[in-house]
Amino acid sequence: MRVAVVGGGISGLVAAYRLRAALGERAELVLVEGAERVGGTLRTVEIAGDPVDLGAEAFVGRRPEIPALMRELGIADQLVHPAGKRPLIWSGGVARPLPERTLMGIPAEAEAVAGLVDPETMARIAAEPERPLRWERGGDVAVGALVAQRFGEQVVRRSVDPLLGGVYAGTADTIGVRAALPTLAAALDAGSASLTEAVRTALPPQSDTPVFGGIRDGYRVLLDALRAAADAKVETATAATRLTRDGAGWRLDPVGPVDAVVLAAPAPATADLLREVAPAAADLAAGIELASSAVVALALPRDTPLPDNSGILVATGEPLRAKAFTLSSRKWPHLAAREVALVRASFGRFGDAAPLSWSDDDLVAAAVDDLATVTGAPIRPVAAVVQRWPGGLPQYGPGHTERIAALRDTLADLPGLALAGAYLDGVGVPACAASGTAAATRIAAHLVGDE
Repeated sequence: MRVAVVGGGISGLVAAYRLRAALGERAELVLVEGAERVGGTLRTVEIAGDPVDLGAEAFVGRRPEIPALMRELGIADQLVHPAGKRPLIWSGGVARPLPERTLMGIPAEAEAVAGLVDPETMARIAAEPERPLRWERGGDVAVGALVAQRFGEQVVRRSVDPLLGGVYAGTADTIGVRAALPTLAAALDAGSASLTEAVRTALPPQSDTPVFGGIRDGYRVLLDALRAAADAKVETATAATRLTRDGAGWRLDPVGPVDAVVLAAPAPATADLLREVAPAAADLAAGIELASSAVVALALPRDTPLPDNSGILVATGEPLRAKAFTLSSRKWPHLAAREVALVRASFGRFGDAAPLSWSDDDLVAAAVDDLATVTGAPIRPVAAVVQRWPGGLPQYGPGHTERIAALRDTLADLPGLALAGAYLDGVGVPACAASGTAAATRIAAHLVGDE
């Protein structure tokens, strides 16, 4: 049997690995990737002689997918955890501690955002439970619209936007409650009388388990292990251009006839490939918008006086060009031992891709100037690397979960075809890995059932 996987990001690599495990050596697996390397928006490079991630640099450690994969692949010794330091928020020209007792920046009580918002906003949050809440069970709205209506605009711009911007490279105005904050939507559906009550219900329980995990020598360790274990024929710099039915199977250009296909490409590329075989599904996938961003990694002298925090998030409306800084050498103990201090600066949000058009020198200069502003420290990099991510993050707008459910429904009767990727059920690495596993399970069940 012959199976094609379109897309060599973490979703596609996990799908190929799971297919190999399920189908064994008898299966011919072909993975095609339009870029010149696999990994998608995960990339590890050398800076000052050591590996540094220029895409995601952490994963949600309370989800099981990545630690389980690392154990399976024999690289569990690479698992690391952050130092437990909290980030700052830069708002009003001042760095303040990230509020506690919030759900993605939405406070559970007024005291959580004390000092970050004005007294009038504090009073509005405190009085919110007294105001009637209108929520349509099963409905969806933008996070920003809900929070602004209940708590005020300052909470959105100074507390919620910085956190959602880090996850989706968007703002609270472009992200839907149901997809981004499912526990909050569930609490509202269950009849919470106020947003305050819903947030308190949705907050995760206290736990000693680290919230995040990472890979000591970068994501390339996981990518390389997956590629080796999948034992697929990998064709990089090769774009899949057309997908059609071919008898009981499929034809994927330029791969040729295959028994099954996993589409693990970004939503626009998936939409293009679905156009002939499932036009309604193609329209649904094409409606998912993407945000672009850029990352500047700086290596600084080790004694640079950086704050003892994991990072600095920038509130919306501040006169800075960067949207966030990860103080990597403060955040990760294994990086603190290196000969240089490492910082990552992030640029770009949904609707503002301008930073991607700046030159490398301009991006580095912006990162240096803004970092000096928010830290008050002299910033003199000894090395810098720029990475652009055009269309790197899908936007989970209001109605996203319904869109994905409809997309899957339209493909349910097409045997031997499965989807995977960051636009489906979560943009994080664990969610992408889960989507690859689900796609491989669907394909394996179809192929083994046909024997």
